[in-house]
Amino acid sequence: MKNQEVAQILFEIGEFLELQEIPFKPQAYQQAAIAIDNMEEDILDLYKKEGIKGLEKISGVGKSIAEKIEEFLKTGKVKYLKEIKKSSPIDLEELTKVEGLGVKRIKKLWKELGVRNLKDLEKALDDHKIAPLFGFGEKMEQNILESIQFLRQGRGRFLLREIIPEVERILEKFKKIKGVVNLSVAGSTRRRKETIGDVDFLIAIKDTTDKYLVEKIMNTFVSMDEVIKIVGKGETKSSIRTKNGLSMDLRLVSEGSFGAAIQYFTGSKDHNIALRRIAIKQGYKLNEYGLFRNERKIKGETEEEIYEKLGMNWIPPEMRENQGEIELAIQKKLPILVELKDIKGDFHCHTSWDGGEHSIKEIAERAISLGYEYIGIADHTQSLKIENGLDEKRILEQRKEIDLLNKSFIDKGIDFKILQGSEVDILKDGSLDINDKTLETLDYVSVSIHSNFKMGKREMTKRIIKALENPLVKILNHPTGMILGKRGEYEVDIQEVLKAAKKNNVALEMNSYRSDLGYQTAKLAKEMGIKLTIGSDAHNKKELADMQFGVYQARRGWLEKKDVLNALSLNDLGLR
Repeated sequence: MKNQEVAQILFEIGEFLELQEIPFKPQAYQQAAIAIDNMEEDILDLYKKEGIKGLEKISGVGKSIAEKIEEFLKTGKVKYLKEIKKSSPIDLEELTKVEGLGVKRIKKLWKELGVRNLKDLEKALDDHKIAPLFGFGEKMEQNILESIQFLRQGRGRFLLREIIPEVERILEKFKKIKGVVNLSVAGSTRRRKETIGDVDFLIAIKDTTDKYLVEKIMNTFVSMDEVIKIVGKGETKSSIRTKNGLSMDLRLVSEGSFGAAIQYFTGSKDHNIALRRIAIKQGYKLNEYGLFRNERKIKGETEEEIYEKLGMNWIPPEMRENQGEIELAIQKKLPILVELKDIKGDFHCHTSWDGGEHSIKEIAERAISLGYEYIGIADHTQSLKIENGLDEKRILEQRKEIDLLNKSFIDKGIDFKILQGSEVDILKDGSLDINDKTLETLDYVSVSIHSNFKMGKREMTKRIIKALENPLVKILNHPTGMILGKRGEYEVDIQEVLKAAKKNNVALEMNSYRSDLGYQTAKLAKEMGIKLTIGSDAHNKKELADMQFGVYQARRGWLEKKDVLNALSLNDLGLR
């Protein structure tokens, strides 16, 4: 789908127009971008069917914006965006990656301090010129410094959730080529690591000497719209770099070696070394071409037969980090990992009540379409004013709407329930920002930290534990405060938090958007007998589908269906 690319371009145009202080136009572009990003239909399909008139039917898209969308769909470029980028004195794309810097703050930094790019910003930080500016202060200066440090550390890495749609589009291209008998993404992408450095594709054909087919596959790969540079092109391997700076490799193998090749190129390196040692002990040689006894290939077509021949169960890619999975596979005791199809609901969704894009009804209808049995509305509470958080009065008003909607589902014979939860703020002293009397009216209470991130480790740990000791609290959301790619963890003794969660029977959330909790801590929580939830943290109905990324990390933490609360039915949860 082209929707995400089109929306990103319109957002960019809006930001540059806002920087130039042009009235009304920035909002128009941003509203059109939001509408396109939330579309179910591929905008390219719509254009092919109805042309520019079809584009103009999209909410917020007038003739001028439609013409720019048409230009992108035809050429892959928008001349207008290129022109305003060129005329802008500021590297907006670079500076907006710094957490806390929106267009308004960037404009102020430019006007007051002449900051045009990241290098200028770092110089201003070194000279301590940012804190004195109106609207900034020392805290903001420190946040900007830490965000830049995080960006520097993460350069060359890409978030899995940003890459997967592109990977899936590429795989679909190759599925359509007659003669391709097997294909897969490999490497850290197949292992579903939270961040990846590059992407490896593997394709199997019956005959690697079929020059026509080989040429067709390689030409398809290097001529994709995403390609900005061809690093290398050969008969068995080609390498490219995409427009967003991502490196991709494609390897071509024979059908009989696909299993060995996908096992080898999936990794991890430590897992493969351990597996080869086992093969050697048994008198075999294992490489990307197959499993050999002397020079005779014994197995190689599928991964399953290679693992089986070595005396173990097939190991899911997410577990292949040489952290005990091989021993369990030999003992035939591998966990049955949770799958997306096991998820029966979501406890972390936001609605238009607290600044989300869609109503409770719209979120519920989307959840029903995903096959869920229930959806948990967990809007922010009053301390988070920037998100229009709910106070006690509005929580009770929201309950009335939820009750009416649930009654309508019953009347229509729809077996689905909306649960009223909350994302209650943990205040600096560990108390909650909503009184217990109101919290008792909710179906469940989840708690989060959204402020005072700079507390010392001991104080932060005490703060969280005090909140967990409230008997009404059932879930601790994004326990370490991390937003992968934007913000690191706050200082906290996670071991003590785990102990408190166990003692007070509080579940820990694996947040799909933030990648918090990390998979290793989730694995430890599982070993301690602590239940976990997987939450999308959706702020619109489309983001409910981000549940998949939380499931990937849960699988990396070896979680099974029984470990995940929202893999249970309402009856099993006692919420029917």
